[in-house]
Parts: sequence; structure tokens; C-alpha cells
Amino acid sequence: MAKSDLKARPVFHRTRDSIEAHLTVVFAALAVARYLQNITGVSIKKIVSTLEPLRTIVVAIGDHEMVVEPSINEDARKLIDAINAGH
Repeated sequence: MAKSDLKARPVFHRTRDSIEAHLTVVFAALAVARYLQNITGVSIKKIVSTLEPLRTIVVAIGDHEMVVEPSINEDARKLIDAINAGH
């Protein structure tokens, strides 16, 4: 992960507290990204592109709710298993 991937510049933050909170979130994301890279051996870009399509949705019609879960392909399954094994 490169520094340019962070996009950490707090463009819309003016107060010291807002800037510090923004940078805290950015560095926490960096720590999580590094952790995921270390336990999977895969780049963050690849992890994001593999897992991004996996979204669960809740469809509500009247009083009924239905949860629609994504189908998980082999690459995503390997990443998920590596992440689960890492903790």
C-alpha cells in the first residue's frame, strides 16, 4: 500500500478535533489493511476487488423481510478462510 492510496488529506475538516479524528480513522484503516495483507499474503487492492462484490441486502416488502446473500466464488472463499484462520 502506497501513501497515495490513503487519500488521507482532510479536505473538509477545519477544526483540530475533526482533523485528528479523520487521521485516526485513516491510520486505523491502514493498520487493518496491513494486518489483512500479512495474514493473507494478498495485496489490499486484490482483497478489495475480490470482496467488494460480496454484499448482503435486506429486501423489505410490507411486513416481510428477505435477506439476500451473495454467492461466494472460490477466490473470495480462500480470502475469507485465510482471514478467519488469522485470528
